[in-house]
Amino acid sequence: MDLFDKGDKKRKGGGFNILSGDSTDGHGGYGVGALSLDNMSPIIVDPEGNDAYVDMGALHARSEVEKRVKFSQHKEDVPDGRLYWMVWVTVDHKEGKPFYTGVTACEMLIEREEKRIRKGYKSMPEHVNNMDKSLKGRIVVDNMDNKSKKILGAFLKGFNEEMWENSSEKLHQALEIKDES
Repeated sequence: MDLFDKGDKKRKGGGFNILSGDSTDGHGGYGVGALSLDNMSPIIVDPEGNDAYVDMGALHARSEVEKRVKFSQHKEDVPDGRLYWMVWVTVDHKEGKPFYTGVTACEMLIEREEKRIRKGYKSMPEHVNNMDKSLKGRIVVDNMDNKSKKILGAFLKGFNEEMWENSSEKLHQALEIKDES
């Protein structure tokens, strides 16, 4: 699907493609090397609401918390914003078992006052770079506060305990989850 094709017949070029399936299966044609987000899910962590949930709309900056928000690149534009974390989680398989391979977090601040268009803060370069890092299997959660890490860790463990158990010790330590045994 070409995200930049607006039906303009004058425009030429491939645009940015998101493809399903394996674009590197050896055919060498159009779309080789295009980005596949099949194994990535966005999780919203709301530390104030003590909640975490999957919102697939976030893949295209259309999550529920992002709707009707005009974003700025400056935190000072949202002095008393509500903190949310956009967490990009990638799942992979090793030895036939699924596991969380990439987990990266990005901060968002959203104005608390309910109005037609609210102000917000997020760094688009950070979101794009962290999506890429998640796809490459990196763990980047050191920017999160401890409460948010615990919420995320509990969510991942509760979502699929087998994937959590198969995940790296680095992820377990990064999210400060201790086994109850």
